[in-house]
Amino acid sequence: MAGNLTRDEARERARLLKVESYEVALDLTEGEERFDSVTKVRFTSTTPGASTFVDLHGANLRRVTLNGADLDVSAYDADKGRFPLTSLAASNELVVDADCTYMRTGEGLHRFVDPVDQKVYLHSQFETADAHRMYACFDQPDLKATFQLTVLAPADWEVVSNSAADSIEEVAERAARRWEFATTPVISTYITALVAGHYHKVTSEHDGIPLGVYCRSSLAEHLDADNILEVTRQGFDFFHRVFGVRYPFGKYDQLFVPEFNAGAMENAGCVTFLEDYVFRSRVTDAVVERRAETILHEMAHMWFGDLVTMRWWDDLWLNESFATYMSVLAQAESTRWNKAWTTFANVEKSWAYRQDQLPSTHPIAADIPDMQAVEVNFDGITYAKGASVLKQLVAYVGLDNFLAGVRDYFAAHAWGNTELEDLLNALERTSGRDLSSWSKEWLETSWVNTLRPEFEVSGGRFTSFDVLQEAPVEHPTLRSHRIAIGLYSLAGGKLTRTKRVELDVVGARTSVSRLIGEEQPDLVLLNDDDLTYAKIRLDADSLRTLVDGGITAFTESLPRALCWTAAWDMTRDGEMSTRDYVKLVISGVATVSDITVLQTVLRQARLAAQQYADPAWRAEGLSLLATELRTLLDSAEPGSDQQLSFLQAYAAVATSEEELSLLQGVLDGTAVPEGVTVDADLRWTLVQALVSGGRLGEADIEAELERDPTATGERSAAQCRAAIPTAEAKEAAWTRIVSGTLANHIARATIGGFQDPRHPELMGPYRERYFAEVGRIYQEWTFDQASTFAVGCFPALLIEPTTVRSAHDFLSAAQPPQALRRLILEGADGVRRALRNREKDAASA
Repeated sequence: MAGNLTRDEARERARLLKVESYEVALDLTEGEERFDSVTKVRFTSTTPGASTFVDLHGANLRRVTLNGADLDVSAYDADKGRFPLTSLAASNELVVDADCTYMRTGEGLHRFVDPVDQKVYLHSQFETADAHRMYACFDQPDLKATFQLTVLAPADWEVVSNSAADSIEEVAERAARRWEFATTPVISTYITALVAGHYHKVTSEHDGIPLGVYCRSSLAEHLDADNILEVTRQGFDFFHRVFGVRYPFGKYDQLFVPEFNAGAMENAGCVTFLEDYVFRSRVTDAVVERRAETILHEMAHMWFGDLVTMRWWDDLWLNESFATYMSVLAQAESTRWNKAWTTFANVEKSWAYRQDQLPSTHPIAADIPDMQAVEVNFDGITYAKGASVLKQLVAYVGLDNFLAGVRDYFAAHAWGNTELEDLLNALERTSGRDLSSWSKEWLETSWVNTLRPEFEVSGGRFTSFDVLQEAPVEHPTLRSHRIAIGLYSLAGGKLTRTKRVELDVVGARTSVSRLIGEEQPDLVLLNDDDLTYAKIRLDADSLRTLVDGGITAFTESLPRALCWTAAWDMTRDGEMSTRDYVKLVISGVATVSDITVLQTVLRQARLAAQQYADPAWRAEGLSLLATELRTLLDSAEPGSDQQLSFLQAYAAVATSEEELSLLQGVLDGTAVPEGVTVDADLRWTLVQALVSGGRLGEADIEAELERDPTATGERSAAQCRAAIPTAEAKEAAWTRIVSGTLANHIARATIGGFQDPRHPELMGPYRERYFAEVGRIYQEWTFDQASTFAVGCFPALLIEPTTVRSAHDFLSAAQPPQALRRLILEGADGVRRALRNREKDAASA
């Protein structure tokens, strides 16, 4: 791995330096492996005569000058990616002339060749600290500077950066064009950007902001730019209204790029997205909704993160939590997805609850001593828990006061760097509340509390009602929660709320006097309206209401989603057996109208049956799911999102000859349900299910790839090859994975097929081999490559005590870096949880 910048090193460098400007010139016409990079950095030093270092990784240095004097290029530390700078002056000019390496791992400047037409595409990905793979820089967020980029590129390429091009000059003798981009305002290195290649573009304008949408030429026919631009316009109108600060970066381009490692990246004025968001096949509205949330999330970053940036990665949450919260608020209030908070409760908060119960849990405001630590902190706590806590804070101080504090925060810190205290001070001023205790409870502690109702009833009415709050011994904090309690009664086949009370829950027990004397309803729902961040439990009568059909009777989507989440939490925590959860899903999933909730519940039911069920009941559980999904598929409205979701879920659980035959009929066209379009992506879903079921093999995969010779087709074929259920196919997949030569997306796909949950019996030989390789891989590969292997190839399907022991033996013997230790602990914890849940399920038989 590249050099691991520490917080102490960054603080010292920030104390010593003030960076004024970068002028970067790149030549992208030099070949397929490397490119020329010449960087001029102007900076001052508070201590003339002092020493520091500049970051540059994977480079061949030709010349380095500091204040006109040549430096010895042999001083370059290639392993750490650092070049030492000594005898600094008060004012300095550094020039670094180098050639750098194109990446195939999604980090730095990534190069991709489209298999459809052999056209070349580049995109940069610099968060957290990979800008120095493209140009020499002081790669930390609090050394902001202006950025001016000049690029020589092939004449038929589009080139996009943070600002608009000031000039484009033809260089005929090189069959190239030279693009000179306007100088940016002061920004952090990790949000500088370059995207170049044969991109297709659509342009527009809104409120004086030039807009661009880009994708690969071979995907142009599938780019639904109108929808993307509609959400973009709605987002700008909303954020301008609530932030009180206009968008600060001139033009706004959104680029859907190949082999992108994340969902999106908030480069200032040049936002990059996973190109899976260009829908070449039919998707459900849940996926379109997710894309809209991602668009709004990245747009919110233009203020939270780009205009005002955290000083160090301890406060990464100041970027991600706020962008997540504001994107859902914008979605709910300014787009057609007015039930976005239901999706948030079902998806984001479930992610947060899962992450917060791992042994690697950490406070929202985390301790980040070095760059390896932050790389693994782009997680459900930083994004989803942080956003959940902000939602709870808004309930506490009021939305108007919260937004007024945000506006003050922008006004005070525009173009600067901040810490937690800066935000709290702004919110305290506008809300009039002391937030120090709130911060200690919510931002500086770990784990999630559990809330349970406890009540007594006489004559059908409550004679006492308390809310109990629990925390484990290891994380004993009991927090102050603002919650609502809803009482729901069944009448006419509908479960409707008959009473709502809102209160503060403090300590281990909180009495709710306003409910004494109320008639006991069919269901009591704590945290109704999803105001706080806590797991909720259902009392026995309420759970019985759900299991007996009440889950189908809600008239509103949010309480139904909260009950599904509660049932899933109880299953994961071993308070509800897997077979009872699966039966709840079977009884209630037909009436779930919210497509995101539907797909989430179906995915959780499959996971429960495959990994949490007593092995003696596993086959029966999967068969029950398949039978119900077949019934739902037959009765679904033709062409509906529900129909597509049921078919996709059926393919994921089909194992019997009859079930596989149905999929075969859909694939070959002999038994396609009315309304189903068997497009390219659905075909690959069916092919993989049939490969895993032993119906199709290598020749069939190759035939399908000939039918779909695209980048997505190559990725899908790689996943299918690795899913062939033979020892020989698994061995071949393992060899490809550990070679380290696969491009990032092919590696992920291969790992996904290798770890096929339908065939855990084939994973036995790879537990020992995983622990023999993971330390070497983590040391030698880039972070993204190594973490993909560490997480994806962990023997999670071997749900046995031996797996947990092997993990702890490795940690004891190898003493790996803290970031790798965290990933191994998380994998072992997942196996332990599955073992506990299997025991619970067996006991309920």
